[in-house]
Amino acid sequence: MTSSRARRIAKELQDIEKDSKTTEIMVRTLADSSDLMHLKGSFPGPPDTPYAGGMYTVDIQISDRYPFKPPAMKFDTKTWHPNISSQTGAICLDTLSTGWSPVNTIKTALLSLRLLLICPNPSDPQDAQVAKMMTDEPEYFKVVAHDWAVRYAGAPRTMPPPSEFKSESKAVKAVDDPAQYRGYNKNLVKRFTDMGFDVASVVNAFRRVGIERNDGRDYPLAEAHIGDVTACLFGES
Repeated sequence: MTSSRARRIAKELQDIEKDSKTTEIMVRTLADSSDLMHLKGSFPGPPDTPYAGGMYTVDIQISDRYPFKPPAMKFDTKTWHPNISSQTGAICLDTLSTGWSPVNTIKTALLSLRLLLICPNPSDPQDAQVAKMMTDEPEYFKVVAHDWAVRYAGAPRTMPPPSEFKSESKAVKAVDDPAQYRGYNKNLVKRFTDMGFDVASVVNAFRRVGIERNDGRDYPLAEAHIGDVTACLFGES
């Protein structure tokens, strides 16, 4: 490594340490090594993201052509993110490839990675499976990403585990299943479920009383019909 490159990297590390309270970015050499060509960076997961509360470590390999060629970076911490390989930690980010400029630094690269946790880009994925989940099931993506943050980055759990989330999702789906309305308009049924009755009981009362389905369209019920349905729900008929 040329002395000029060594001086630049050493200066960058000093600047990172000086600004660490503000940026929360840290970089160190490997244990028992003074090699400035192989470093480890770390930063906390950004607040208000599934990664919040976790600590993320990044492997940094400095090229012989640095700063004219970007450092090679990958996540050591397993991370569920569309632009980070869930298997290898490889990263898809312009700043570390075609978007690199010699004016960039190790610190700006790590700040870009932290921003990537805030703003994932599933349209340009490194991990297609994660990107598909984020696009098709965004809430479940957050739960899985947080679960990985808990398991691999030491984050405190603030969301349910994926297994519990799936169970809750199935229950919600069952409640909202159109088939349970048996052809009646949902809003028509809702006027009675808002009183505290469940959907099945209301639909059964409609059928017993002879309420018209009206091809699934909503319509105002006559007072007599409302009274009959209510009496049926209360077991008075």
